[in-house]
Amino acid sequence: MLDWQEYETILMDMDGTVLDLAFDNYFWRELVPRYLARARGLDRETARSDLFQHYANKQGSLDWYCLDYWSAQLQLDLKALKSASSHRIQYLPGARKFLATVSAERKQIILVTNAHEHSLQVKKGVAGLGQYFHDCISAHELGYAKEPKEFWPLLQASIRFNPDTTLFVDDSLPVLDAARNFGIRGIVAVTRPDTRLPIRESGMNIGVEGVVRLLANLETTVSG
Repeated sequence: MLDWQEYETILMDMDGTVLDLAFDNYFWRELVPRYLARARGLDRETARSDLFQHYANKQGSLDWYCLDYWSAQLQLDLKALKSASSHRIQYLPGARKFLATVSAERKQIILVTNAHEHSLQVKKGVAGLGQYFHDCISAHELGYAKEPKEFWPLLQASIRFNPDTTLFVDDSLPVLDAARNFGIRGIVAVTRPDTRLPIRESGMNIGVEGVVRLLANLETTVSG
């Protein structure tokens, strides 16, 4: 159980926490390999195998999330492809209700994502995220992904939060570990970031299948 009165700042991840990770998994695991195979004259399985090995080599780095990097490496216009497939972007179940409730509280609510700035702008446009957050920050602005320890002091300098009164919600265990190591007090893991896939483990964190599960706790704290 969380005591919401203890927290002044709420940091929220985007993909897999607020928005259904099904879109990103479809984009990177199905759509990009399909277009790569077509562009290079490869069979789809060969293209997928080569691409997934390249993904693995970059996992956790800022390049892994960077449309500019992958566009250059693959010689594909991924920004155009992202925009063209944006109709698939969806909120996770109950996430919009959660955001509407939290945004009505007197707290600093910040979206913090590893997504490339273009992806962030596309998703803000489709999902209307801007109405719920005081600010939306891409890790690309700070030069590090959320996994490395260097990211967190830069984020703190940018938005001025107190780790002891901050709650952070994300679906990535390495990211949550990095936030905890920085000293962020409240850590919550979303365990079903992709509605098409089974529930994940939450590690040492408070785990919720979706952020909507935190609503009853929030409403109880406020009414109390």
